[in-house]
Amino acid sequence: MKARRIVIRHPRKEPVLWVIDYEQWPRACLRAELIERGYDPCGFILIEDALDALSRGISAKPEAVILELRGQNLTAHTIEVIRNLQVPTILLGGSIELSDPLIQEWKAGVILRRPFSLGNVADVVERFIPKRPDKRWDQQGSNL
Repeated sequence: MKARRIVIRHPRKEPVLWVIDYEQWPRACLRAELIERGYDPCGFILIEDALDALSRGISAKPEAVILELRGQNLTAHTIEVIRNLQVPTILLGGSIELSDPLIQEWKAGVILRRPFSLGNVADVVERFIPKRPDKRWDQQGSNL
């Protein structure tokens, strides 16, 4: 008898965000800031990792993408795939990354130029992606 894998998915209450950064600490700190603000950020090192996780069903389609351009080696094809997600995209980069002709042609939602704070990035996310109300609490704030 062949064993079957059963996948149990719980409905998410928080908007799913992709935080893509080649460097661990900036990615982890931004994820922590977004978690505290009520989001469900998934961290990835490379955009290819995120797109692979989406195609294999490991990750849900994000409601926004936060992409640090440093270390990504983007191609025209990858940019087109990100555009086809049809979600707000926040690009983070310095002068070198933002002067790339591929990036200059890209009509991303928001571009933040270094230096910026994690709070600045999280504020931009809050403007684009509203949080969902937590259904576990009634109007008086008591736990159901």
